[in-house]
Amino acid sequence: MKSCTDRLAEVERIRQHVGTSLTELIFREDQRIARLQEDVERGVEGAAGNLRQAEMRQAELMERRNRRREELERQRSLTLQGLERMTAVLVLPHPEPEQPEVRNLRPDPETGQIAMRVAMEYERSQGRVVADVHEKNLGCDITTFDANSGELRLIEVKGLAGDEGVVALTPNEKRTGEDRRDCYWLYVVTRCKQPDGPRLMTIRDPAQLEWDEIRRIDYYALRAASLEARA
Repeated sequence: MKSCTDRLAEVERIRQHVGTSLTELIFREDQRIARLQEDVERGVEGAAGNLRQAEMRQAELMERRNRRREELERQRSLTLQGLERMTAVLVLPHPEPEQPEVRNLRPDPETGQIAMRVAMEYERSQGRVVADVHEKNLGCDITTFDANSGELRLIEVKGLAGDEGVVALTPNEKRTGEDRRDCYWLYVVTRCKQPDGPRLMTIRDPAQLEWDEIRRIDYYALRAASLEARA
C-alpha cells in the first residue's frame, strides 16, 4: 500500500504539472486577448468575435485550473481510516489458461518493458519531460510535460509481442481516461518481440473508442468446510 508520504509527494508533483501547464496556457490567452483588443480598436473585421472566443477560452482554462486545484487539495487532505472487513474472496487459476483470449490478457513483463522504453524514448524525442509513474496506481504509466506548449500528457502504455492481440484497460485506467479526456493518451506498442522491431501507435482520448466490457464467470466454488453442516 502506498504510504501517506508517497501519496502527498505524488499529489504535489501532479499539482505542479497541472499548475504550470494551465498557467502557461492562460498566459498565452492573455497575450492573444491583448492583440485582439488592439485589432478591435483598429476596426479589424471579425476581431470582436475572435476576442469573445478568446475570453471564453481563458475563462474555461481558469475554471479548469481552479477545479483541478480543489480536487488535488481534497486528495491531499484524505487520510486512511480504520479498515472494516466486508467479505472474503477465493481466487483460483483459470481452468483453461492457454485459451487465446485468456493467454492474450496474461501480463508479459518483457513485452511491457519494451513498450515502456519505446513510449518514453518517443516522448523524449519530442522534447517532453517524462516521468515513469506505472507503479503509483494513477491510472496511467507515464506523464509527460512540454515546457514550450504547456501540454500535459497522461499516457497509458500497452505492449503486444506481435501484430495482433487484445488491448485491455483496468477499471482504474478506463476511469482515469474518462475523467481526463483533455490530456489522456493510449500508446500501443506492437511487434515488441519481432526481429524488425516494435511499432508505436498513439491514440488521443481513448475514452471515445468502443471498448468491450469483459465479464466472465467460469465456475462457482464453495469451501469444503462450509458443506459439513449440510451433509
